[in-house]
Amino acid sequence: MPKWEDYKRTAKERGALALELYVVNTKPVGPDADIPGTLPDHLAYQAKMEAAGSLAFAGPVSDESGEEMFGEGMIVYRAESLDAARELADGDPMHARGVRSYTIRRWLINEGSFTLSVGLSTGKIDFK
Repeated sequence: MPKWEDYKRTAKERGALALELYVVNTKPVGPDADIPGTLPDHLAYQAKMEAAGSLAFAGPVSDESGEEMFGEGMIVYRAESLDAARELADGDPMHARGVRSYTIRRWLINEGSFTLSVGLSTGKIDFK
């Protein structure tokens, strides 16, 4: 199995984007976790990370059927290293207060696309 940095270098050499981000999968520590009480501070933290350029994406994920919410979420950070991304995750009030636990992994973005449309006269923004 190749080492992460070796694979990243090879991806760049073949012309892939090789953009490294950090994916945090987060879940409640139990049914009595005070998620509603921690949510305002969590959202304020997310807004601060977004303004700082550290938060790429965040939001809940469904259960495997795609039909139900079950309390898990995903956060994608921009950071200089895995340790720096871990510090961002640790700073989230949900994690700092022990309301949620998380795992974190490096994510190397090589392929894909998105469309961003900005209506200048309407102020409408569409992201797909």
